[in-house]
Amino acid sequence: MAPRILLARHGQTEWSLAGKHTGRTDIPLLDEGRRGAKLLGERLRRAPWHGLPDVEVRTSPLVRARETCDIAGFGDRAQNWDALMEYDYGAYEGLTPAEIHANRPGWLIWRDGVPEGETLAEVSARADEVVAWARSADRDVLVFAHGHILRTIGARWLGLPIDFAARIRLNPTSLSVLGWAYGEPAIEAWNETGHLEG
Repeated sequence: MAPRILLARHGQTEWSLAGKHTGRTDIPLLDEGRRGAKLLGERLRRAPWHGLPDVEVRTSPLVRARETCDIAGFGDRAQNWDALMEYDYGAYEGLTPAEIHANRPGWLIWRDGVPEGETLAEVSARADEVVAWARSADRDVLVFAHGHILRTIGARWLGLPIDFAARIRLNPTSLSVLGWAYGEPAIEAWNETGHLEG
């Protein structure tokens, strides 16, 4: 079977709740985020996943992703990987889109990038590294990471430019699956959050 990549976005944090761009600032999970991580883990232990006994697991080393991975029950199997860190937002770190638009009307991160942070090409290259790793063997993989890098991975899995990521949003503690259809890269599931309903 061709390998798939399961994407788990980290749980809710104070900054994600407020809509602030959270790149490299190490914000811990809220209680709600810890609860979501537990529910995600429970979902992955049930059918059809059955605990994913054969998958390789990697996580962003940032505490919100690592903690989500640990609470979900995959911490002992997970390797930290800097390629999964969130977009470095540079001067826009900690700002909401409304605050950025006040000084830069019409700004769109996927088109315009950020000052003093990573370029769109750099983020796309990191996503390509993750995609290449995921496709490198006949086994599924599971990653715990962040909204913008996971959306970029989704775009690059499909062979599309990074700006496609603007069209595929991700909620905290969501589960997505990138796989194959008729031999072509495909989205099998995206932004699933049914497990959060308890």
